[in-house]
This record gives sequence, structure tokens and C-alpha cells, in this order.
Amino acid sequence: MKKKIILLLLTGVLLTSCNRENETIAPEQSVTDEAFMAPTSELLCNYVDSYWPFSAVLKSGLKTVADTNFMLSEIKKNASLWGEITPPLKFVYAPRDPEGTYNAASYADGKIYYGYEIYYDAKSKSADNIVNAMILAHEYGHQLQYKYALPSVKEETVRSTDLEADGFAGYYLRKPAGFNKSNFSQIAAAYEFAAAIGDNQITSKGHHGTPAQRRTAVRLGFLLGEFTLTAKDFDSQFFHYYSSVLNGTDPDLTPSSASTFKFNQEIDRKIQAHMSELKDIYTEKISAEQFKTINTN
Repeated sequence: MKKKIILLLLTGVLLTSCNRENETIAPEQSVTDEAFMAPTSELLCNYVDSYWPFSAVLKSGLKTVADTNFMLSEIKKNASLWGEITPPLKFVYAPRDPEGTYNAASYADGKIYYGYEIYYDAKSKSADNIVNAMILAHEYGHQLQYKYALPSVKEETVRSTDLEADGFAGYYLRKPAGFNKSNFSQIAAAYEFAAAIGDNQITSKGHHGTPAQRRTAVRLGFLLGEFTLTAKDFDSQFFHYYSSVLNGTDPDLTPSSASTFKFNQEIDRKIQAHMSELKDIYTEKISAEQFKTINTN
């Protein structure tokens, strides 16, 4: 059965998170569940918050040192790329309700929680673990949004927020200091994941963007990855060109402050060269299968 994925963007005021000072571990868990005792995955507490299963626990790592180190390295690279301090990254484990950890969440108080189930499913999709790199880059994009009051586009749904986070991920995957994939076809597994979590519930407040919109966002972010941008400049460039993809038919995706856009001839030349392609991705003239074969940078 296909799992439904909803990557969470959460505000700190709604959370009731645990910490080491108030943790109480059920005796049967500490004795019978080997994963709780793994030295590479220290148990931090036995209650996470209301966005995860009640039986979930917060841990410092994944099943192996290699998996944990991969993720800690990725979050450090994300922060370094944008000149920021590395945020806390913890992992959520729920042996009694594993599908409840098929998720990742970025919190307004500066931390990211990452589910065991989504990590190991995503890891199975490619040898280089690029899908998890993309999910984490997406969640880190939300951290940039929290810090810099982004996106500049505000909607009734979370669409603009999530599309920009996909764009941040595409940018990160390309950068040499990020995941260093210079050819777009190299991130096929990751962008197919992004498309898979799109939805067509356009009137729902939880609408994250359609699959075609998310493909377009990842591709645009990747193209912008040729340049070095601040988070605010990325926001301005991203929505300026994303709105052009839509031919002005969707005013909700027009930046709220046009004054933030700084015309750059080199960037404009690059994006305009791909504008027809971006529009064809958005309108699905380029199918999901054809999208996999895009290999120009």
C-alpha cells in the first residue's frame, strides 16, 4: 500500500516536546526493544509531540553510525551553504506504529525531526541516498523561511511555502558545496519523490502543490543553483520566474514586494533559455517519464 507523505512545517507555539530532564522511559521498552539500546542511536525521550504517534520516541541517531553520519553531514552542509548555524537534527522512532514516522518536520524553534520510516524507504530508492538528501534540504529550506520571513508569496494554502522549499532543495542538490549533482538527470530519484508527494487538493489549506508544480519548482531551483544567492535573493528570483511560468494567470504566486527583485542579466539569460521547458513541465506537455530524461544544466 502506497504511503501518504505530508512533510510538516510547524510553528513552535503549538509544540509540547520532551527533553532529557523530564524523560521517563517505560521499563518494558528499555529492556525488550534492542533499537532503544543501540549505542549509535541514543534514546532522548519517550514522547515527541502531538504531530507524531503517541508511542514514538526521539532519538539521537538512526540504526547505524553510517546512516546517522550521512544525515548529520547533510544538515551541516545545508547550513554551511547558506552561511548559517547547523540546526539540531533528531530522529523519530515508533516500533509500534512505524508508518507514523513516514514524515519529516521543520519547527519554528529551529529544529528538524526526521522519521525512521521515511529515511529507510527513501534510502532504498538510490545508491547515493539522494532522496534523503533532498527531503532534508527541503526541510532546511523551511528553516530559511522561518529566519528570513519567507516566502514573499503568501497564500491561503501552504503551496508557495512548499514549492519554494522544493526550489531550495533543487538549488542545494546542484551546488558543489551541497550534494554536487551538475546534471539534472542525476537527481531523478529525488525529483520523482517530490512529484509523488504533490497533491491536487487545491482548495485545502494543506495543499502542497500539484505534482507538475513541484517538478517545476525543483527544476527551477536546480537552474538557479548555477548562481550564488542569499536566501532572500533566491526567494525573489524563484518567484519572479515561477510566476512567469504561469504567464501571470495565478496572482497568488506573484511576489508580494516587487522591489525585492534584482534583475541580473546572467540569471535572466539562463532562465529565459529554459522558460519554454519550465512551462512545458508545469502544463505537463513534458510528461513524468520525459521529465526523467532531462539532462541539460
